[in-house]
Amino acid sequence: MERAVHLLISGRVQGVFYRYTAQKMATRLNLRGWIKNLPNGKVEAVAVGAPSAVDTFIAWCQEGPPGAVVTDVDIEPLDAVPEIDGFSVVY
Repeated sequence: MERAVHLLISGRVQGVFYRYTAQKMATRLNLRGWIKNLPNGKVEAVAVGAPSAVDTFIAWCQEGPPGAVVTDVDIEPLDAVPEIDGFSVVY
């Protein structure tokens, strides 16, 4: 059984390689999904995969890469598992 979540990450999360390192982490965890910067300074992501891998990714998102200052991660479970191949950075 897979788990799918939508994440909204707040804080100093743009301009600190957040998306790039999140993509590397997600790929290492065999997750599918995407991540993108939002105009309001937040980062949005969708992650799909094994529940334990999704939990590990969420924990990573709460810290982020060196230089990031994460103040909040809003986690919303997705009822339907989206059909996504790979984990990409969306521009």
